[in-house]
Amino acid sequence: MTDICPNCGLPKEICVCNVLEKEGEEKIKVYTKKAKFDKIMTVVEGITSDEIENTTKELKRSLACGGTYKNTIIELQGNHKNKIKKALIGLGYKESNIDVAS
Repeated sequence: MTDICPNCGLPKEICVCNVLEKEGEEKIKVYTKKAKFDKIMTVVEGITSDEIENTTKELKRSLACGGTYKNTIIELQGNHKNKIKKALIGLGYKESNIDVAS
């Protein structure tokens, strides 16, 4: 017998709770800042705390960079402003919720 999701009542294989959570989120703000020794760091704000660990891991893997997360802020090594929007959309976040500073 398959497991049933307690939130939506659907089988776990076709559960859509994670997708619905990502669609209803706040705005995701992406910008760069200078860190130690004039190194550039890409900062992502607005990811919920229950998704931040997995999102950080997937962004680091897809962008081939190092990084970390603290509270609701993800810090990635390097300037990834031109690639991060596509990576976040690939993870299931809505394009209209992602704001990349120029």
